[in-house]
Amino acid sequence: MIIYNSNKIKKTIISSLLVCFFITFSFSQEISSKPNDFWNNVQFGGGVSLSFGSGFFAGNLAPVGVYRFNEFAAAGLGLNFGYTSEKNFYESFVVGPSVLALINPLPQIQISSEFQQSYVNRTFDDRTEFMDEKYWVPALFLGIGFTTNNVTVGIRYDVLYDRNYSIYNDSWYPFVRVLF
Repeated sequence: MIIYNSNKIKKTIISSLLVCFFITFSFSQEISSKPNDFWNNVQFGGGVSLSFGSGFFAGNLAPVGVYRFNEFAAAGLGLNFGYTSEKNFYESFVVGPSVLALINPLPQIQISSEFQQSYVNRTFDDRTEFMDEKYWVPALFLGIGFTTNNVTVGIRYDVLYDRNYSIYNDSWYPFVRVLF
């Protein structure tokens, strides 16, 4: 079982939330007089990924809900569900929430910050010498992307990346985000 320094995790979470909060609300000074504007500014979407190989499968579903404060700033919540298996080696289930902030300094450019906390349950085949693992792992993604209509394609970097425990293979991670 992996034990992270709880003070470090708390500081990271609080810092991430404060950064998202201040960045988002610094752009959200417009006040609408329409009573039902809330749902007109909510967008849903996310991402889906599938990988196949010889005895290998990985699938991920990451829905998000985002509230757009104005044309420059948005914030939202997401979930992450993942399953990975490699025949005669292991299978892994991943689930967790995320908080994200999106800034569009230009209509085509999106800067993002997303804090993700994932619970990992990795079970190894009995024929291996590895022990099963269950642990929480944080990720703080800072990204930039190109937006056209409701699709953003970009790259993000996990500042908290830990090679031994991250659910991703690398600290750099390409993404496609679709919002409706």
